[in-house]
Amino acid sequence: VMFAGLTVANVLGVPFGAQVGERWGWRAAFWAVTAVGLLALVGVVVLVPGRAGRTAPTASAGLRAQLGAFRSGQVWLTLAATALGYGGMFGAFSYVAYTLTEVGGFSSADVAWLLMVHGVGLVVGNLLGGRAADHDRDRALVLALAGLTLTLAVFGLLATSPTASVVLMFLMGVFGFAGVPGLIARNTEHAQGAPLSAGANVSASNIGNALGAWAGGLAITAGLGYTAPLYAGALMVLTAVAVMAVAARRVSSSGRQRQAAVVRR
Repeated sequence: VMFAGLTVANVLGVPFGAQVGERWGWRAAFWAVTAVGLLALVGVVVLVPGRAGRTAPTASAGLRAQLGAFRSGQVWLTLAATALGYGGMFGAFSYVAYTLTEVGGFSSADVAWLLMVHGVGLVVGNLLGGRAADHDRDRALVLALAGLTLTLAVFGLLATSPTASVVLMFLMGVFGFAGVPGLIARNTEHAQGAPLSAGANVSASNIGNALGAWAGGLAITAGLGYTAPLYAGALMVLTAVAVMAVAARRVSSSGRQRQAAVVRR
């Protein structure tokens, strides 16, 4: 539910910013972001409860307990899958406007509504992914990442087709965010609820964003064209599939071992 706010922001904010920048210049887009940020700040101050009356643990004890969460190999595998999954999608997304205009033949004015199509996909993927994670989380995560890998690769192959590009922009949003609720829940569970680990999940996604955009930029600079970020993203997400499969297998194996121990007792 919380991340639904981010997906709705992609439906409304990204195309709005693109439209503002197209009509009044990139500085106007930054001023618009400033206004929205101030509005959000007012909302936080007015609506978010304070800490009055709450007791908090000492900083040292709290920090030791939270750092202890990072002794879990499952936490690190989940963070790696998060970084690679986000990196692949946003590495491709960072240059998708050029893919659409230079390869797909769309005009720059079309980019705003195409980004909205992608944003609708994010909303749908967030809702479906959250539901799927409630039933079989690790399986849902592997399938979501595999679907994103396939979508990015096919997008690279069919980027010259306007119709296919619209469909694949939507699917990129669906599969790109279908794994987000499950990854966050998985990380929180294996970290035993440590807030620092939840923050690390967001950090991992931003590290992935930076690495993905860098890899896509290198591919374009190498002269591989504006579909290259899609293929680079597909390779990153494919690695995330492998990492998630290993993590899921380890959980399954440890579960069987515990079950066998109970039977022996």
